[in-house]
Amino acid sequence: MLHDLFYKAKNHFKASKPFVLYRKPSESTVNGVFQKDDVLHYVEDFSKTGFIFAPFNTDDRIVLLQSDERHEAEYIASESIKDLASLSVVQDDAQKEFHINLVQKAIEAIENAGVKKVVLSRKLEVGTRKSAFTLFDALLASYSNAFCYLWYHPKVGLWLGATPEILLRTENKQLKTMSLAGTKKVEEGKAPVWGTKELEEQKLVTDYIVAALESSVDNLTISETESVRAGSLWHLRTSVSGRLATYNLKEIIAALHPTPAVCGLPKAQAKAFILENENYAREYYTGFLGELNFKEENFRSSNRRNRENQAYKTVKNTTSLYVNLRCMQLKDKKALVYVGGGITHESDPEKEWEETAAKSNTMLKVVL
Repeated sequence: MLHDLFYKAKNHFKASKPFVLYRKPSESTVNGVFQKDDVLHYVEDFSKTGFIFAPFNTDDRIVLLQSDERHEAEYIASESIKDLASLSVVQDDAQKEFHINLVQKAIEAIENAGVKKVVLSRKLEVGTRKSAFTLFDALLASYSNAFCYLWYHPKVGLWLGATPEILLRTENKQLKTMSLAGTKKVEEGKAPVWGTKELEEQKLVTDYIVAALESSVDNLTISETESVRAGSLWHLRTSVSGRLATYNLKEIIAALHPTPAVCGLPKAQAKAFILENENYAREYYTGFLGELNFKEENFRSSNRRNRENQAYKTVKNTTSLYVNLRCMQLKDKKALVYVGGGITHESDPEKEWEETAAKSNTMLKVVL
């Protein structure tokens, strides 16, 4: 039962032991991974099994939460929090001025320094009396099409979020990923109308992913671009799939992360601009997280209890990683909420500020 899974996680939290609770998009199962001690493990070559939590800055190390215990439970949304109303949060004038000036500086870099796109972000601090588990429950109820998680390590911190973006998924040698860019507020009953800026931004991300994968992935297939809804926002999404020529996760992840959707193009120049000008450390925001080298068993019989004939069982090695967007860190009775947006030569600084304000509602409306 979900109550038992939450109870175990709360006891782990009280004992200062690492754990993660998460639900994949469009699924009803909440998974729990629990580490037996507080040792801080890191990913070296992506050969181990566990739940990984990676920072934005690739110069920093990736945390591996060991899968000493795994549990799962079915989730049924609470009617009292299923429909969270939108809200208007008062934004700090000084932060608004700083962000608008930062966007203008990025546009100038795009026009004069050979940068094609740069993704800029900011951090909001909001007081909250709600526990991490109450917030996680609200995310589960509100964002059924997102990867919802609550992650804790006593030597790193407490994070949770509801991200709509897959970094990659592998099943043996089959790979799937996506490009996700462009943002518009949902207007009920109306389909989104995309402008040049959003379409150009989406194409930049897709072209980068294809170029990054074509030397190590065979039979690349690129879907039509579609509009997808994530809470109160629309995004543009293109799916990319293929077969890995060699199973080298470290190489694939290094090629993809950070993607143009969270960093920019060219990657090195955009990353340097971000680290020099954003004026705060992103930490794990716009990094990635998820299952590393998990085993999935499939049975040909529709009755999963009938497992007597093991010849009918197949085992897949799977990795499912998600970009850490729409997230927050809980610290000192505050929620640190992270939001950002892609800047191109078509960007308007005031509208970019408004876009981050709209995106912040994903987390703020469960915090307040």
